[in-house]
Amino acid sequence: MRLSKYILQLILLALLGAGQVFSQIKPSNLQFVRQGVKRLIFADDQSISLAELRPQDVIGMKTMYPAKVLGGAPKISVVDDILRLESQEPSEASIWFGGFNPFATYFIQFDSLNVHGELGFEFSDPISSEYFRVTIVADGCQLQDVFLYVKRPSGDLLKRSILTHLPTDSIPSGRIILQMLGSGLNVFIQDKGLPKSFGQADFAEEMDLRLLEYMQQFQSRVYAKIDRGSVHIEHVESALTTGIGQADIRAITYKNGSPFLDQDRIWYTMSIRGRALPHHLQGVFSMNPSVFDIRLEGIIVFDRGDGMLRNEISSHIFYDQENEIWRGLTTGFSAYAKQGEEKQILAIESQKDPRFGFSIMKARATGIVGDIEDSHIIYDTLAQKWRLLTCENLGGYKAVIMESDIWDRGYSRIAGPVAENSTGTSMQMIDGQRFCFAGSSAREIFIYSYPDLQKLGKLNMDLPPWDPTSRTRVWPNVVSLPKGFPFRFAALMMDRYNFPGQVGPHWSYGALHLYHGY
Repeated sequence: MRLSKYILQLILLALLGAGQVFSQIKPSNLQFVRQGVKRLIFADDQSISLAELRPQDVIGMKTMYPAKVLGGAPKISVVDDILRLESQEPSEASIWFGGFNPFATYFIQFDSLNVHGELGFEFSDPISSEYFRVTIVADGCQLQDVFLYVKRPSGDLLKRSILTHLPTDSIPSGRIILQMLGSGLNVFIQDKGLPKSFGQADFAEEMDLRLLEYMQQFQSRVYAKIDRGSVHIEHVESALTTGIGQADIRAITYKNGSPFLDQDRIWYTMSIRGRALPHHLQGVFSMNPSVFDIRLEGIIVFDRGDGMLRNEISSHIFYDQENEIWRGLTTGFSAYAKQGEEKQILAIESQKDPRFGFSIMKARATGIVGDIEDSHIIYDTLAQKWRLLTCENLGGYKAVIMESDIWDRGYSRIAGPVAENSTGTSMQMIDGQRFCFAGSSAREIFIYSYPDLQKLGKLNMDLPPWDPTSRTRVWPNVVSLPKGFPFRFAALMMDRYNFPGQVGPHWSYGALHLYHGY
């Protein structure tokens, strides 16, 4: 009897031990295999249209798209589905086509350019008492310059060249791309292949278009100043776009850190890239991780209650089910737009679902001020604490964990800094146990224990998103998936290849790399 009982105990212990071994998956034992890669560069099939002028659909041009003659009298007509602006003597006009959004991208697709003069965009109030104008200067079909005009109600007019590169080839057809980024802009010319950088500017000190009053009052117009010649336009549009690269990828979660799955899609925040900080936008994308169908869903800007909308990035958004509200943290990179502002971590909140279209989330200070970024927040039900994994510049960016009783303030450090350079920090539950992940400059993605940040190993990856010469501070973004998917884990990462042709400091990366973990 005693022997049988002893044998049963041994069997039970063996089964428990086997179950424990089976259930404990170590992240360092996982293998992540790359499934696909893509870079979205003003992807037409991803754009979210705000307004457009399609000549083939125009009936009643003077009402649908009224023109304002500013000087001379150019001939404006629609012939064979083409909008034609023509004049043989000095003339100037603008054609309304939509409202204004300082975070949108604006396109003019021209079928023919043979003009001595200027063509571009004007953003102004209805009576043009003040305006913001960006134009390319052409001599025939040869581009000469790109100008920025700013007119204030006082009558003061600023005009300056914002040219960065002068194309050597003539551009008889193609499109002008004006990427507005709140306090800065990019101008591209695209004929064949990639868009070519043509101009760029920072302008917050001259006219801060992030002020809500401009979005409410300004309108968008096609502007043409023709000394002689003609321009034939196929299409004009303003849209929310993917920009020239995507980075800072973070899954939207519930407050315990589990991914927010809706329609079998993971929802991500990513920065839509422009140039250097603060010239990026907070995008929202979705993806079914089994098929790599990345889709732009919207952008988010942030309102601190001072009449200005800010384009912060590096956000972590979670859905608080108990309070039925969207919350999270973002990094106040917009502080770089003007002197006197400080970089800080901001608490963000929205009753409206911020995943779709153009959304505004309320933002307020958390008290975490300084060179800190890439924050990831969870509520730990065992500890009954809010915990924040972030990167703090302590002789280089290093991962630290902070803790508070309240989600939006009162944080103090409880672990870290780690020894290694860190970026894109995140906490993820792997088979019932939390781990911390961080990219680095060491060509490795490091795994740490939670919550004490002891180094446990490295992430194994087939075809990592870097080569021997490129930069490697990527965001790991490891996500656990429920049963029913053909794999247990996914990781969507970016590389750090900048967009070619830009001038000065810029972080215009990258492409998206999808990995499945086994």
